[in-house]
Amino acid sequence: MVLNNIRATIFLFLTGPGIVGNISVFVKYMCAFFSGTATKSVHLLSIHLAFTNTVILLSEVTLKTIAMFGVRNVLGDVGCKAFVFLERVARGLSISTSSFLAVVQATTISPRAPVPADFKPASARHILPLCLFFWVLNSLVSMNLLYYVRNTSRLNRSQASHANSCSYVLPRSQVMKWTFPILMALRDFLFLSLMGWASAYMVLLLHKPHRHVLYLQKSKILHQTPPRDEPLTAFSF
Repeated sequence: MVLNNIRATIFLFLTGPGIVGNISVFVKYMCAFFSGTATKSVHLLSIHLAFTNTVILLSEVTLKTIAMFGVRNVLGDVGCKAFVFLERVARGLSISTSSFLAVVQATTISPRAPVPADFKPASARHILPLCLFFWVLNSLVSMNLLYYVRNTSRLNRSQASHANSCSYVLPRSQVMKWTFPILMALRDFLFLSLMGWASAYMVLLLHKPHRHVLYLQKSKILHQTPPRDEPLTAFSF
């Protein structure tokens, strides 16, 4: 019991600054979004990302703290379903939003982006439908949790996980057992690949001006350096 209390205290100590940091980012970009600045698309995506990260941390803190203190009958089946479902959906939303934020930044700084100029999400009306699509997509991918998650106090010893207050009961159907994990893997692979492409594109795009600046600085130093006096060499005939 004492060891569980120590673990819970350490876990809260580590996740507390993350929650405070994400809330600070959320408030900061909310103020910037309503201040009338030009980069509202990035601000809105940052607000959405900070919100999803906060939901992940709060869900993890609630589930882990309850499990570490050994109070497993507090949430019940409905509470377990809600917290586990929100944590899984928010995790998918964090990946999706981070990927799309990288794409927005890449298309914004690119002088010749491979998309039409009207497609670039320059305002909130382009971002909100995509955020809604991300919510629907991740909710559908995680929908199996609303049926197969149970409170461990209601399960027998063969089904319950002693490390958590909520447990996922494997479905008997092989189709249901593998469909949702495959969909989650495809979703993560798609968005992580898109994020990697956008990040690599931005690195290559910013590397060219960096090399040009270094070349100009080197040329300026060479032109400002006075020529050295060459010593006279005596030739004997």
